[in-house]
Amino acid sequence: MAAPALDLDALRDRLLAGERAALARAITLAESKRADHRAAARDLIDAVLPQTGRAIRVGITGVPGVGKSTTIDALGSNLTAAGHKVAVLAVDPSSTRTGGSILGDKTRMARLALDPNAFIRPSPSSGTLGGVAAKTRETMLLCEAAGFDVILVETVGVGQSETAVADLTDFFLVLMLPGAGDELQGIKKGILELADMIAVNKADAGEAERRANAAASEYRAALHILTPASATWTPPVVTISGFHNLRLDALWEKVVDHRERLTATGEIAKKRREQDVKWMWALVHERLHQRLVGTAEVRHQTAEAEAAVSRGEHSPAAGAARIAELIGL
Repeated sequence: MAAPALDLDALRDRLLAGERAALARAITLAESKRADHRAAARDLIDAVLPQTGRAIRVGITGVPGVGKSTTIDALGSNLTAAGHKVAVLAVDPSSTRTGGSILGDKTRMARLALDPNAFIRPSPSSGTLGGVAAKTRETMLLCEAAGFDVILVETVGVGQSETAVADLTDFFLVLMLPGAGDELQGIKKGILELADMIAVNKADAGEAERRANAAASEYRAALHILTPASATWTPPVVTISGFHNLRLDALWEKVVDHRERLTATGEIAKKRREQDVKWMWALVHERLHQRLVGTAEVRHQTAEAEAAVSRGEHSPAAGAARIAELIGL
């Protein structure tokens, strides 16, 4: 029996009314690989676009083990208690065998997972855009349309995911561990350039707090040699404990201060327009990739071109030219 026709108008109205089931259905459409679902998702996002853009968008990164999920669980719970609606878009590393999420963020954010004013969407990265799920931006817009006024995007903290998340959000928070001496030597300069704030986590008490304060001092010194991305904002370095919920309110005050200052200067609006253009090109690249994997014949010929290069029969340039011919470039 054929599936019932999708009523986009009804889905839009339910989404704008904040129905969680409608939000989940809309995100599933956006993440689908079916052409008709993709088209429906585009139409739906266009229809709700005027109701988006009001949320505070915060990207959060840090090395595995820094305590991202614990911190987000505590911070998000603080925000919902203050009357906010919080959506967490947690980009999991993908299983190389199944393409599915392997971290299970809902199990690591126990309080938020049960909070009626929070919405957690784990999403496998599937190797796209350096670890950021291909549809994270669409998911963010759909969450905003459903009334969520804080969007927290957690990245896996590896590869190029930091840059991709920075291109989705207004504020980029980098979590660090105490004991900066060795870590500072290996930290990527690009991370410091992206950061709108550095928070040294696990500053619990006693010796841990002392080590966190020492690390914070080293990070402040490192930031001083960089030119801030905005003349309006100098990235602060703070110490927190996500596990004990220490100084997270002060952390959030700085996020709000950043938003107010850069909104007043027009920098937030300018940044979002630039992000829209980058996302347009990301979608173009995605469509080109879909052309390469869209039919069995194209996949077969692509594999043949790849094998010929691997055997040394064709140069990489000749292989690329052959693949480009397959999709009409």
